[in-house]
Amino acid sequence: MAYFERMRDMVSGVFSPQVIEQRMAAGWQMVSIEWRRELPDSEALAAGAFSEEIPYGLCISDDCKRLEIEPRENRILLLMMDLLAQDFSYASIVSALNESGFRTRDGHPWSRVAVFNMMPRLIEVGPRIFSSEEWDQRRLKFARRTAPKD
Repeated sequence: MAYFERMRDMVSGVFSPQVIEQRMAAGWQMVSIEWRRELPDSEALAAGAFSEEIPYGLCISDDCKRLEIEPRENRILLLMMDLLAQDFSYASIVSALNESGFRTRDGHPWSRVAVFNMMPRLIEVGPRIFSSEEWDQRRLKFARRTAPKD
C-alpha cells in the first residue's frame, strides 16, 4: 500500500509559477487548486446558504448532504478531552498534540491559544464523546491506572 504525504501552500502574494516548478522538482504532484474571491454585493449569498466554517471534528459527507465525523480531527478532540479530564495544563496538551504529529486544521502546530479556542467545541461534542464506547475504554484504563494498590 502506498503512503502519501500532503502539504498545503498558503499563497499570500502574487502567485509564482516557480513554486510549482520547485515542488514538482522535489517530487510533489499537484492534486488541487483552491480559489477564493470576495463576493461583490450583487452576488451576496442566497438566504439559507451555508457561510459558516464547518465545526471542528466534522466534514461534509461524500454525497454533500450532511456533516459526518472527520476521523483525524475526532481523534484530536478525543485526546484533548482525555487530557483535560486528567487535569493536564494547556501547555501539556499542546506538547502531547504536537509530539503526536497532530496539526491544526490549517496545518500549523498547536498552541495554547489554539487549544483554548477549542473549548467551546469540546463542550459541544462532550456528550457524544462521553457516551462513546472508546471513551468508556479510556475511562476504564484511567481508573485502573489511578486505583490504589492493595
